[in-house]
Amino acid sequence: MARRTLSGAAALAAATLVMAPTSDAQASPPGDRDVTAVLFEWNFASVARECTTALGPAGYGYVQVSPPAEHIQGGQWWTSYQPVSYRIAGRLGDRAAFRDMVNTCHAAGVKVVVDAVVNHMSAGDGTGTGGSSYTKYDYPGLYSSHDFDDCRSEIGNYQDRYHVQHCELVGLADLDTGEEYVRSALAGYLNDLLSLGVDGFRIDAAKHMPSGDLAAIKSRLTNPSVYWKQEVIHGAGEAVQPGEYTGNGDVQEFRYGYDLKRVLNDEKLAYLKNYGEGWGYMSSSVAGVFVDNHDTERNGSTLGYKDHAVYTLANVFMLAWPYGAPDINSGYEWSDHDAGPPNGGQVNACWQDGWKCQHAWPEIESMVGFRNATRGEAVTDWWDNGNDAIAFGRGDKGFVAINHESSSLTRTYQTSLPAGTYCNVQNGTPVTVDGSGQVTAVLGSNTALALHVDERSC
Repeated sequence: MARRTLSGAAALAAATLVMAPTSDAQASPPGDRDVTAVLFEWNFASVARECTTALGPAGYGYVQVSPPAEHIQGGQWWTSYQPVSYRIAGRLGDRAAFRDMVNTCHAAGVKVVVDAVVNHMSAGDGTGTGGSSYTKYDYPGLYSSHDFDDCRSEIGNYQDRYHVQHCELVGLADLDTGEEYVRSALAGYLNDLLSLGVDGFRIDAAKHMPSGDLAAIKSRLTNPSVYWKQEVIHGAGEAVQPGEYTGNGDVQEFRYGYDLKRVLNDEKLAYLKNYGEGWGYMSSSVAGVFVDNHDTERNGSTLGYKDHAVYTLANVFMLAWPYGAPDINSGYEWSDHDAGPPNGGQVNACWQDGWKCQHAWPEIESMVGFRNATRGEAVTDWWDNGNDAIAFGRGDKGFVAINHESSSLTRTYQTSLPAGTYCNVQNGTPVTVDGSGQVTAVLGSNTALALHVDERSC
């Protein structure tokens, strides 16, 4: 049966249990490469090719793919987020294409994260992309009406925990994740993906499920310690907060992207000196960060590809700065908020047919190698001009300078790099560090300098 409303005392006790996980899960991406390329709405064949030709060689550790489950029909991007069965039968490819993609990416040294929709099903009736018939509360052979929460109205109050976690997100049928059967069905879906070699999950709409329910589902996985990244959007004063979910794994720190937009557009780069935990964010060890994602670039809460050089600088900073595990959003041009992917998700080549390929922009792609080379190194040699120019090192492994002023900047910087010739990976020009660790550079407006020990020549 669907869960009934708890009494006041029982609800308070349940909330207390949910809000106090015993410890943070050690869930940051394992290995030496923690950057994820989020290839939004790329089909599986295109992802496979990109792993081989671009992601592996650039040093990306992970690729995140859009939801693979069978979903409602329609050309809009959000149809991928309305599953109707757990068969791999969406617009992006079938089971064979998915398996081939995982194997190909692994061969290129890239692990695979799946965007998993487990909070809800669809908002209507019809036939899915794989031929399955369904109605909003009935998915033959999978779920019936009893498997959905009792609240069948849209979420109307984010100060009310029950509303957030048991009512319907934008009218989507809300699964009762407190039910044993539902938990088993969801674990079965994720275990099937694990059997195909998947390395981790991004849990869509995690905020709309109690953290204890997600913990119970994760405990049923064949690999309960699998990488686990949860979408929990921070809202000041809201009943459900991101910190409740760190016991399960990483949590996406939305404030990072929000604040980065404000700093670059309206404030001063100098303010970034203690960015991260110093700004009240979650612990770096459990934070997933991004400049933008598919939702925020559309609703304007973060920067996006339309911000051009400012967007590029934000990604350069994120990859250079040692906070959280970074995602690089890579999607397609859009003017219509709802527009689905060009060519149904087939990418014939980057920068054609509207595909933006931000992960392959040279200034961004080159910083993946910088991040890998400087992993584990603290920030050193911070400098700022009190305004929109900053520079900092990462121990004796790397050094970055960013000029967001309206005019060029010529300066001699103190670094901790060993003397010698380096390649400025931002523009492919050689730069000399002298015996005192100093480097003199001219930076144009909205450009950067990035040096690291793994790129000593251009």
